[in-house]
Amino acid sequence: MPAQTSLAVKRELVPSALIAPERRLHKRFTLKLVGRFMRADRLEYPCELIDISVGGMAVATPVQPHLGEGIIVYMDELGGLEGKAARIFDGGFAIGLCATPHRREKLVARLTWLINRDELAEVDARAHQRRLPTRNDTKLKLSDEIALRVQVIDVSLSGANIATEARPPLGSKVQLGKLPAQVVRHHERGIGIRFIGNQIPEAVKGNFD
Repeated sequence: MPAQTSLAVKRELVPSALIAPERRLHKRFTLKLVGRFMRADRLEYPCELIDISVGGMAVATPVQPHLGEGIIVYMDELGGLEGKAARIFDGGFAIGLCATPHRREKLVARLTWLINRDELAEVDARAHQRRLPTRNDTKLKLSDEIALRVQVIDVSLSGANIATEARPPLGSKVQLGKLPAQVVRHHERGIGIRFIGNQIPEAVKGNFD
């Protein structure tokens, strides 16, 4: 009977239960990204992301490090993420990330963009290629009296997606940074806007880079 209990517990240790939800400090998001990780001996191995937050991540891989071992994970969409192996499970391991506040802010912005890119893929028919801005904290002017600090999810020559609790009416005129725009969509995290007039690349770049 004890052996059966042990097996039952082992089956429950799936990646989604790496850390009890009530003990997590940061919300985890499921993303399917592939990359590689480097162990302390400088050797690299392939891996696939299972879930991630600003405080940690879980990856699937047949190669398991030692608990506490320093790990660097490389993924094209996220760059290099450094941390220590915090938990080992069948088919992979979890990492506690080590990052400065500035690096965490950049990771939050990148995760926001990755999580929303599929949902927002049809906004404005993607007339121009959208990208994650280097400087994503800016001012959204709703009127002469109202201006908010907002986070830009992504931006192109034709428009942008903005993370904000404000929901200006569809069709209303706003100003993002120095760029006049019109609200064209409401979504879960904020609004989608279309720039008014033909914006030249230098104007858009100057606002967000």
